[in-house]
Order: sequence, then structure tokens, then C-alpha cells
Amino acid sequence: MMNKNSVLQCMLLAGGLFLAACGHPPGDNIPKGQLSIIPMPVSVKAAPDSFLLDKQTVLVAAHPAEKQIAQLFNEWLKELTGYELKIADSGDKNAIVLRTAKDTSHPEGYTLKATHDLVTITGYDSSGTFYGMQTLLQLLPVQKGQTLWIPGADITDYPRFSHRGLMLDVCRHFFPIDFIKKYIDLMAMHKLNTFHWHLTDDQGWRIEIRKYPALQEVASRRKETMEGPYSDQKYDGKPYGGYYTQAEIREVVKYAAERFITVVPEIEMPGHALAALTAYPNLGCTGGPYEVGTHWGVYDDVFCAGNDSVFLFLQDVLTEVMDLFPGKYIHIGGDESPKVRWEKCPKCQQRIHNEGLKDEHALQSYFIQRIEKYLNSKGRQIIGWDEILEGGLAPNATVMSWRGIDGGITAAKQHHDVIMTPTSHLYFDYYQSKGKTEPLAIGGFIPLSKVYSYDPIPQALNKEEARFIKGAQANLWTEYIENGDHVEYMMYPRTVALSEVLWTPADKRNYDDFIQRLKLHFKRLDLKRVNYAKHVFEVRGTVAGNGKGNIQVKFETALDSGKITYTTDGSTPLPGSNQYTQPIRIDSSCTIRAAVFQDDKQFGNEYNQSFTYHKGVGKTVQLATTPNESYYPGNAFMLADGIEPAAVVSDPHWFGYSGGNFEATLALDSIQDIHQVGLDIYSEKQQWVYAPKQVTFSISEDGKQFKEVYKHTFTNASGLIKLRGNVKEVRGKYIKVQAQNAGKISAGAPGAGSGAWLFVDEIVVN
Repeated sequence: MMNKNSVLQCMLLAGGLFLAACGHPPGDNIPKGQLSIIPMPVSVKAAPDSFLLDKQTVLVAAHPAEKQIAQLFNEWLKELTGYELKIADSGDKNAIVLRTAKDTSHPEGYTLKATHDLVTITGYDSSGTFYGMQTLLQLLPVQKGQTLWIPGADITDYPRFSHRGLMLDVCRHFFPIDFIKKYIDLMAMHKLNTFHWHLTDDQGWRIEIRKYPALQEVASRRKETMEGPYSDQKYDGKPYGGYYTQAEIREVVKYAAERFITVVPEIEMPGHALAALTAYPNLGCTGGPYEVGTHWGVYDDVFCAGNDSVFLFLQDVLTEVMDLFPGKYIHIGGDESPKVRWEKCPKCQQRIHNEGLKDEHALQSYFIQRIEKYLNSKGRQIIGWDEILEGGLAPNATVMSWRGIDGGITAAKQHHDVIMTPTSHLYFDYYQSKGKTEPLAIGGFIPLSKVYSYDPIPQALNKEEARFIKGAQANLWTEYIENGDHVEYMMYPRTVALSEVLWTPADKRNYDDFIQRLKLHFKRLDLKRVNYAKHVFEVRGTVAGNGKGNIQVKFETALDSGKITYTTDGSTPLPGSNQYTQPIRIDSSCTIRAAVFQDDKQFGNEYNQSFTYHKGVGKTVQLATTPNESYYPGNAFMLADGIEPAAVVSDPHWFGYSGGNFEATLALDSIQDIHQVGLDIYSEKQQWVYAPKQVTFSISEDGKQFKEVYKHTFTNASGLIKLRGNVKEVRGKYIKVQAQNAGKISAGAPGAGSGAWLFVDEIVVN
């Protein structure tokens, strides 16, 4: 998925300052004198001196924790030089000195000073010393050699947030221990400190529990796996399985701890329990039989909340989990737990009656609080997805806000700790490029720039409430991600952007500067053999309009010296095609393709977009209803940009409404004859997306008095629907479109009981 960039020679710059890591895409130039560190430190100053590291250099580490950090430095150094440095208790010349203070002012902070004959790292605590060493590694050159110049520097640094995490789902697809260690190494490199390990789900149970051997013998295996797009409903017919032994888990936990990373295990409850129920069917409401999940999505079967055996089982499981994971937190899931089984289960209904609970949502709160009491009694605390807010939040729970930011706001206002992980910015299983050759993903669109733009502290919180936002993490669900290379492709460089969001002071973040530093940073990822995505340097097209019918396509690339060429007839862009110099105006139907070339070689994916021209293209659109943030292209203008979306949920042009209606008004330049109105709609019931009950078009000359001109009622539509209605003898300037949501999804269908999604796009006027 990526090409390796050639490594350029480091150049001696004015003032004696050496660039520490100067490999980058061919032809790129990095600003003179820049210290390229990611995440950007709180304070970093270049100094005129440079330190020469050679075989005689000594690593000074007086205490066991410092010696361990020194040895990790040696492991990396050996890859560059072929040798390791001597580790000594003292030294003050030609030395790299590690010191650890007891400074509680800035946990995980450090200072680093590099002069002519000494590099000194002083951590405010042991983790700070480790992060100082990570910064030193970024000051090393990326090309191998017997001697290495380290630029003079004076750095003071500490993180903005205490929780800086990544989540990896190993249930949908399983990844070996060696890859898990690499995943952790890359986290440490970027000063992330929490690895959220999603170990149980409907499609597989991945942790050995000795008291319940059927979990690894039965629940860890499924008969087959869904392949291709969800809408295809195809399966590979191949048995799939895997789990981690307790010895392997202890190995990972120890490995992570040496890199100052806490591992937070997730044991899902009360939903996402199908694999466990397959092994022990007595724990479900119906008694089974059950089958480990083979397709993606949410299953109705959950742990029976009226069965005391369920709580004994989970307490036994969590006892073994706590023995393996010494950290403070256990993640208990709590998300996407349908209530349909509980509604019909006599035991669950009896529990609701006996406990005086209001409904099934309160029953979920009872379930979570009962588990929390057990974990609290063992000195642990729970983390749960934001659904644990439903029915009343457990007293000491930390909330992980994934369905946007509202759950995090609610929890923080209640003075509960919060970790932000919204689908809008931090779901790295979403697409990162609109390129036609992107591997299949679950949906959505989160490019690198959007990750970098994120601020974990919602503006709705005051200063006191904001203290409860402990940080954020990115999630990687692996329905469509089968191997480690694909994991890395989805995670990097988006994880690099996240590291700066979580570490660097907000007022010091600058995306353009970040991109310059990223050019060097890619060479560090090359040395670690990371299969990162290169979209940040490919050609990017932006469609814009002035509301008066004029739309333009503007191209740009972050690749220095890259040349963009394009065609407007759908042919392949070549180095000899039209060279891009100014925005391209769209005034007729066409297909535009563009690519960026360097030395006549294409770099990254091309831009390829068809435009269908009509009277409404480029006109002003006013939205009366706001889409869900996960399915909002970002501007109402995109409802009239001439781009008709593809028949997939993942197309970034869809405006998505969860349980809500759609209403928008398009304004033409003047009162005109109108012969046809239309709207693009998508229906894919397997993914909870339904055609609207009804679509109505109304037209007005003054924008106040509207007359209905066309109405269409849907019964059982599916797929991409290009609704077009012919109208006669109608004149107007304003076209109002209203689409009524299908409402609650009926029993027996995927997502039963939830509000249906409504997907709409291009408003067509002819």
C-alpha cells in the first residue's frame, strides 16, 4: 500500500546545527534549522552545539528503571550503528545522562539538553525519563552510520492530557503477539500511554479463562467470516479462531509496562456476548442454542440480567482478568445492548419488579452497577462506553464517549472522568481517503487533517467541568482489517496526528508545521517497517461554489515540487496532460481526473470525480435539520455540488440522519420554469439505513409561500434511489425538499427498536 521513500543525506546547516532526521519524500525541503519532533514539545529551542555519538559514548543510568530505559535506547541504536553503548553509573563527558527527579508539577514531563559533550535527560518521574529518551531517538539521524550527530537542543516538555490511548479490536480479526508488541512499540514512540485491548465480542472470545475452558475451546472459534461489503452478505466458508493464553497476556502486559503503557482489557457486557453464550448457553435469556457470530453488526442475544449465574460467571471471569492486568481500570463495554430479549424474558422482568426498576434501561444500569460494586471491592474501577449513562450512571464509572461528544459532556457535568473517542474524529476504521483504490472500510471519512483538528475538551464545558476530560483515544474495529499491515495502514499517520492532539499544548499546534515534520517522521516509520498511508501527499480536490451557480474544483498537494496534471474528459492524467495552475470551473457534465507527479512518477492515488450538471448545481442550500456528525459532509453546499454518491454507506457525500427527518431549501438565481425535481437516497436495511416514508417537493417564488408540486411514498425500496419527479407549468425560485424518516426499525430486522438511518444527497433541479 505504500512505497518506501529514499533517504537523503543529512546536511550541515548554518550555526553548526544538524538536522536529526532528514529522510523524506524525494525533492522535499525541510525548513532550515528545524528540530523535527512529534509530538511537538511544550518548549523546544535549537542550540548552536552538536553532540557526536560514537562507540566511546557512555549511557549513564544509576537506577534500575533508568538502566531499563537505557537498554531500550541501545536496542534502537544498534539498528542504526551496529553497536550498543556501555551503560555506566556515572559520567560527565561524551555521555548521555538519564536522571529521574521527583517533581509532581507535571507528571510524565522531562527536560532534555544536548550540548557539545553531554546530553542530559531529566524526567519529572520515570515515565518522563522514558519520554525524554523517545525524544532523543527522534533527534538521531535516520540513516545508518558508525557516528551520529545529535543537534544541540534545550527542551522542556510534558503532556496536555493524562490518558493518551489506542484501542485494538482482536475479536473480529485476531493478531499474533509479535504484532501486538509492535503496536505497543509504536504507541511508545508517539508518547501514548494506554493500550485498550478489546478481547471479547460476538465474533470471538480471545482470552484464556481457566475456570471456563469452553471460552477458549468453543467461544474463540467461528465457522466462517463475512467477506466483502456488508450488503453482499457473502461468507468465506472458512473456520476462524484464536485466543491469547494467560502466559501470552502476562508477556504483553510486562512488555507494555516496560514502555510505560497501561493495558486496559475489555470484557464486553451485557451485550456483544454471543461468543460467550455459545460456550455457556445457560447464561442467555433463551437458553440457546447459540452460534459464534459470523457477520458484523449487533446481535439481540445478551447476558440474562435476571439470572444470578450470569453475575457469578462474570465475577469469576473478572477475577482471572484482574490477576492478569494490574492496572486500575477494567473496561466492561456496555454498548449496543439490545433490550428485546430482556423485554420477553421472565427472569429479567422479575428482576425489574423485584428491584423496583423503571424499565429495561434501568435494568442495564442495575447490571453495570452490580459489576462495578464487585470490581470496586477489589480495588478496581470500570470504564464503559457512553451507553452506561442510560438508566443512571454507575457511581465511580469512567465514561468513554464514542457516539459523538454529548455523552462525554453529560458525564463531565456529573463530575465523572471522561475519555473522548467520538466517531466523528477518532474511529480509524473509517476511510481516510476518497481514492477509488482504498481498501474496503466500514464507512465514514476521517482524513489526517480532521484528526489533527480535534480538541478533546468540548466548548460546552466550563473550566471546572473540563478537568474531568482525562484525554482521548482512537479506536480500530477490525471487521474489514485482516492483518497487521492493514492495521498499520489504517492507524498511521493518523495516530501520529493524535499523539500531537493529546500531548502538545493547544496553542502550539499548527497543521502546516506538523506536515513538514511528518515528512521527516515518515523515515522513522520506514526504519520500523510501518505500512503507513501516504494520502497526505497525494493530490487533493476541493469542490467549492459561490451560491450563484459557479462551482470550481481546486487541487493541492503537500508534496514539495510535485506537479499536478488533470483531464476533463475522463481520460487518465499523465505527466503530459494539462498542468494545473488555477481552479477548474464546472459548467457542464464531465469527469475530472487529476494526479500529482514527481520526476514523471505518480505519487499516491489520483482524484477521479464525475459531475452531473443541472439548474441547482452551485446554488445556495439552507439546511433546516442538522445531520448526524458522523455522516455530515461538512457543508450544505454539497447537496448541490453536482456529485451523485455511490451506492455504499461509506460514500462521504451522504447526509445521514439517525431517527430524524431531512429538510432543506435550495435557492435558484431567479424565478424560472422548473420541469423536474429530484433527490438521491440510499437504503441498506442490513446497516439500518432505510428509504424515507415519504419525500415531498414544494416550490415558492418568494421563499415564504410554498406549493407542493411532487410527492413520493416508499414501500420497500433498497439500494441507490435516484428519485426524479417531473412537474408541469411550475415556476419558482425556491425548492423545498422534505424527507420523512422511516421511524423505529421493526422487530426481527437488524437494529430492531432503534431509529432508522435516513441517507440523502444531491437535490436535482431541471
